[in-house]
Amino acid sequence: MIYLLTVNYYSTQLIEKLIHSIPIHLNISYQIVIVNNSPDDIAVRRLHIKSFQILEANTNLGFGKACNLGLNWIYTQNSDAIVWMINPDTYLPENTLEKVFTFFQSHPEISILGTLIYTPSGDIWFAGGRFVPQFGAILSTDLLSSDPEATYIPSDWVSGCSLLLNLHHFKTCPQFDPAYFLYYEDFDFCRRYAMQGHRIAITSHLAVIHQPSSITNRNIVQKYKHSTYSYLLTLERYTNKWILLMRFGRLFFHTFILLILKPQTALGKLAGIFYYSSPK
Repeated sequence: MIYLLTVNYYSTQLIEKLIHSIPIHLNISYQIVIVNNSPDDIAVRRLHIKSFQILEANTNLGFGKACNLGLNWIYTQNSDAIVWMINPDTYLPENTLEKVFTFFQSHPEISILGTLIYTPSGDIWFAGGRFVPQFGAILSTDLLSSDPEATYIPSDWVSGCSLLLNLHHFKTCPQFDPAYFLYYEDFDFCRRYAMQGHRIAITSHLAVIHQPSSITNRNIVQKYKHSTYSYLLTLERYTNKWILLMRFGRLFFHTFILLILKPQTALGKLAGIFYYSSPK
């Protein structure tokens, strides 16, 4: 069974587009699971689709906590399932879902798998992630171009925009860290499970088409508040104090320059800095 897990935050129309990219008649078992992070969005409850489950969050839990709600439900249904966590602002190229079973039958050793992510114009938006802890560098880089014939390439982290889990490898249900409301929770997720011995990879055999920031750009201040806080939290956890201080200082200085050029972005970054610096 494949479970497609997505999080709704006032994005019903986008989810409809994702659903319509899945052919009606498929010879594979799948179920769509929607965690509703916007309880007053009644439109999502009116979707008429096959193999469909809505889980009500009753509030906006953020991305990671909402995914945890969905993962816990799926794990109780089938602890050996394949879960495809996929953003609501994505859709599938033709004949994509059929390739999932084939891939994991051929490569059952992989626990966490990222896919190619394209923009609607056909540009590559994500094709692998690298982490250089000595410099605190969290890089999105095209790993797949180095070996176009490879079925998959090991990756330090993969994007939560399109991330597949082979639940068979997890003795307990995998979870995102609830300290992250939005942004960098995918990086933290991958690094934690990599340190436990799980294999993480990126493949070109599966892909999605993504409309970047079509949801988060609705509120620029909140977007940069969450991304700044999560970035600093990630540096604190995965680098050393000198790297954290250096990048904190650079971020703080750059934010004041942005007050003139992009005030909404700057205000969001300042809010994230102050939230990170405040006692928890």
